[in-house]
Amino acid sequence: MKDLKVYTHNAKYYETDQMGIIHHSNYIRWMEEARIDMMEQIGMSYADMEKAGIISPVLSIKCNYKNMVHFNDTVEIKVKVVKYTGIKLELEYEMINMETGEVTTTGESSHCFLDSEGKLLSLKKDYPEYDAKLREMKDTDRE
Repeated sequence: MKDLKVYTHNAKYYETDQMGIIHHSNYIRWMEEARIDMMEQIGMSYADMEKAGIISPVLSIKCNYKNMVHFNDTVEIKVKVVKYTGIKLELEYEMINMETGEVTTTGESSHCFLDSEGKLLSLKKDYPEYDAKLREMKDTDRE
């Protein structure tokens, strides 16, 4: 598999709260942006998956805030596939302030795969080309 580019996000003014730091809800959005970027880089764009009749809802999400991010800070967001069964996908996220090198946030999310009618499906069985791409990503770091 080709090397994947780490996703970066520049913190916008509108993402800050009254205290001048990034509002906690935005980190979840950034995790989604990084996940979608990773999926596109491995050839599994959400648009293509949805055209094929696959949806991938979030089952759970966790976010740990370690250091503040302020307006105009740039963070890189590393995404790692930690578990993949063909039916369920679990990811870890690490956000690092590119100027200071500090880890600002860590997170986890889990997802499943459903058909367009909302029934659970197995990528391994029904979409082996997507299954192979996710299996290749398991335990691979994004540098």
